[in-house]
Amino acid sequence: QLQLVETGGGLVHAGGSLRLSCTASRSTFGNHIMRWYRQPPGKQRELVASISTSGMTNYADAVKGRFTISRDNAKNTVYLQMVNLRPEATAVYYCNAHSPITQRQYWGLGTQVTVSS
Repeated sequence: QLQLVETGGGLVHAGGSLRLSCTASRSTFGNHIMRWYRQPPGKQRELVASISTSGMTNYADAVKGRFTISRDNAKNTVYLQMVNLRPEATAVYYCNAHSPITQRQYWGLGTQVTVSS
């Protein structure tokens, strides 16, 4: 089992920045593809960004150029740096870990991000 805990959410004005963190409970974190998802109010969960075990990143078109995903395997932590936030970024942000070997996936409980206009 891999437990994930997200932190860093909060209330910010449009144009502001936040950095989300997701810390895993085990050092096998480094063997997992890490993803950030978000679920806006009344909408389905959507993929925001991902980072492979080797550090390759991918982003949803809506956040390219403004969000940056990174990982620190020594700290078992993945980050999502968000700048120039827009009100449509308001959502619960979830951390996801996916093992490409076992295909198991793990989820955190989420952290709320609210961007006021």
